[in-house]
Amino acid sequence: MNTVSNTSGEARLQEGDRVLVGTQMITVDKDFAMSLQPGDVVLGVAHSGQLRRIPATVARIVKDAVTRATQAFTDMSSVTDDQITRFFELSAQFLADDERFESVRQANIADVESAQSRGRSTTRLQLSESMRNDMIEALQMWQRLELSGSEKIAEVKHEGWTVEQWRAPLGCLGFVFEGRPNVFADATGVLRGGNTVVFRIGSDALHTAREIMSHIIEPALDEAGLPRGAVVLVDSPEHAAGWALFSDPRMSLAVARGSGEAVAELGAIAQQAGIPVSLHGTGGAWIIAGMSAETTSLVDAVQYSLDRKVCNTANVICVMKDHAATHVPLVFDAAEQAAARKNTHARIHCVGGAEKWLDTDVDIDVVRAEGIVREKQVTVALQSDLSREWEWEGSPEFFLVVVEDVAHAVTLCNHYSPQFVVSVIANDSAESDFVWSQVNAPFVGNGFTRWVDGQFALRRPELGLSNWQHGRLFGRGGVLSGDSAFTVRLRVMQQQSDIRR
Repeated sequence: MNTVSNTSGEARLQEGDRVLVGTQMITVDKDFAMSLQPGDVVLGVAHSGQLRRIPATVARIVKDAVTRATQAFTDMSSVTDDQITRFFELSAQFLADDERFESVRQANIADVESAQSRGRSTTRLQLSESMRNDMIEALQMWQRLELSGSEKIAEVKHEGWTVEQWRAPLGCLGFVFEGRPNVFADATGVLRGGNTVVFRIGSDALHTAREIMSHIIEPALDEAGLPRGAVVLVDSPEHAAGWALFSDPRMSLAVARGSGEAVAELGAIAQQAGIPVSLHGTGGAWIIAGMSAETTSLVDAVQYSLDRKVCNTANVICVMKDHAATHVPLVFDAAEQAAARKNTHARIHCVGGAEKWLDTDVDIDVVRAEGIVREKQVTVALQSDLSREWEWEGSPEFFLVVVEDVAHAVTLCNHYSPQFVVSVIANDSAESDFVWSQVNAPFVGNGFTRWVDGQFALRRPELGLSNWQHGRLFGRGGVLSGDSAFTVRLRVMQQQSDIRR
């Protein structure tokens, strides 16, 4: 890890200084040099070739937070499974208590209004009753999960001695999330296995996070007899807080939820510090309507894959050239039905000539984060654009692509998609099996794409859908859950004292 403490002495960086970051030499420019204050930490990121400034105050906040959490990890070894169960039970009860929740609700309303005034997306920020109920359900799942922090999972017997393999807590985990309040139900799940957590939430949701900590999480920790440092919020709106957290080598795992370059850089920072990483990368699901696609199944898949914008929302829909005259209008109508539930219209980008079967002269009001914008409903895009994920606010937005056949669709998917979620709508099992065998993605289905969620599909609350960027994963699925955060310790029990090699 390339870090420099900026002091008033000789170590102070000056304009024109050159810093070696990985294999790159980065020159300090005037603006960056002028921004530095005594005590600041300068972080070099080899991934981006950038220098990042961590203000001294932010560095101290993060250092103190990690110290509390690492100390609490030691204390967790004396905590019983029943106490952890009690924590989740209390957290769910407190969250369901309308009187206790009111301060959280008011803080969230203020956060949403602030974000809207700045043209920020609020699709994940608003703590709706549905999100609240999902959080309660997740906490109750953690409560019911039969998982102990320490458990013997195997043993190898030798003459006079035995090697035991024990599942054990991993340590202190660091989380960086965008502005979404449901992170508490996700991140606190690591306590189920005896771990502790430090997290930084996006500035848009920071006031909501403070209220959840003070009215839900901390009272539940206290009443259950768990150390306060088991769950620590980094109380800073600065992006630098995430950089500082992920560069602290005391972290046992770094989890970043979100998308784009910011998440990739956070992962690179953690890897430079020698911390294992679980990244929530670029989203966007693909739907392939096969030659044997049945009408009702296709309409349902499109409708229910466009209900809201999250990572597993349909982003690209492929139809076969031989059925385009029928399937393109069907997809359009299904998308319009999904949009109608939001009192909006669908926004469609056509590739491969899909616009031939649609009206390209219609103007609609598109609901975007910055407000309502008048645009053409149907426009033409390039094939090379298919790698873009549409981050829509209120108007469902996606690519509609006409392809030669299923093999053509799979080729485009493997090349342009984030290799994440693929759904093939087909009655012919040969088409479905071909996609299953050829597409490079960890999540493959035959209906709507929004099933990709640990809590919904596996009945296990997820910490993240992680590390899918290259399709198939090593050794485990793309759902990171609370019972995924563990290590294996070895313990030898000698029955004979004279064992030697």
